[in-house]
Amino acid sequence: MNWSFKLGRILGIDIFIHYTFLLLLAFVGFAHWMAGRGVVGAVTGVLFFAGLFLCVLLHEYGHALAARRYGIQTHDITLLPIGGLARLERIPDQPVQELIVALAGPAVNVVIAAGLFAGLLLRSSWQMPTEPSITSGGFIERMLVVNVFLVLFNMLPAFPMDGGRVLRSLLAMRLNHARATNIAAAIGKGMAVLFGFVGLFSNPMLLLIALFVWIGASQEAAAAQVKSSFTGSAVRDAMLTDFRTLAPDYTLADVIRCLLAGSQQDFPVVDQGRVVGMLFHRDFFPALRQHGDHARVNEIMRSEFNTVTAAAPLEEALAQVRAERGLSMPVLDQGRLVGLLTPENVGEFFMIRSALANSARRPTDVPPVIAPPIIVSPAPPPAR
Repeated sequence: MNWSFKLGRILGIDIFIHYTFLLLLAFVGFAHWMAGRGVVGAVTGVLFFAGLFLCVLLHEYGHALAARRYGIQTHDITLLPIGGLARLERIPDQPVQELIVALAGPAVNVVIAAGLFAGLLLRSSWQMPTEPSITSGGFIERMLVVNVFLVLFNMLPAFPMDGGRVLRSLLAMRLNHARATNIAAAIGKGMAVLFGFVGLFSNPMLLLIALFVWIGASQEAAAAQVKSSFTGSAVRDAMLTDFRTLAPDYTLADVIRCLLAGSQQDFPVVDQGRVVGMLFHRDFFPALRQHGDHARVNEIMRSEFNTVTAAAPLEEALAQVRAERGLSMPVLDQGRLVGLLTPENVGEFFMIRSALANSARRPTDVPPVIAPPIIVSPAPPPAR
């Protein structure tokens, strides 16, 4: 994620912290110092918020490790001022699996709260507070209240909180995924309206929560629409079949001519019928500025890249595209290059399926691609 720096790597998952999180810690320390609590109060306030976000980090690890149980990896976890974000490579397909993954995060906070509560009970001098608060009381008491709050807040039945995913997984046990998501998103938007209305007359913070919930519900509904559009489709249905390839000994001047000749941006590099590399648009211009147009393709191409088969489910291939941050992938059929899976073509395919879904025709009426695919093989380099 942009504007983040890597804190470390634990259990095979990278941990990032957004720079604005440091600003939040600085603000907390300054606010405590201005309140007359001195340096000790400022340090205590910063440590409390650091402990709060440690609980948030453990919460996200609960999701990540539960997803790993079902073969779903987590790309990274980012700590933001508004909470944590575990970036899973995909959402579990089975409703029961999604239910377990969604509950795993709050379950961590329940365990932490139970441990803190047990520790406090062992203190003979401790008494149950009449008004629990995160701004008063001892450090452990405040951390206990924080974890109880995290559980209650995250279990609200609205996206993007865990409660919204729990609700969807329960609905998906009886309904299809898209219908279950739409119902859960509608409930979430209803809660957002309620939060916003109450926030107008009481706590302005509820207005921010309302916006947060509304956006999360809208994004989940859109993602469900995309997923339903791709269900039952194979990579061959959406791949680019009219494309150019490059030879390893092409120069960047040759690549410039290929770029200007059409709209293709990413190019497979083929040598004796075998894909040996990929030259991506995002790599081309830095190389052109650094080496000029006389550099050869095999000097700047990526020799490590992902491929996908033409018969693979499109939905699974999209998870790889997202993991590669939108890079195109060569499509192979029995080892032979037959197409390119590009974000642009996937977007066009989605628009076609959505248009047909809203017409009298069924989405499955999308015409199949013309076979055999049209491939422009490496030709002799243009005259220089």
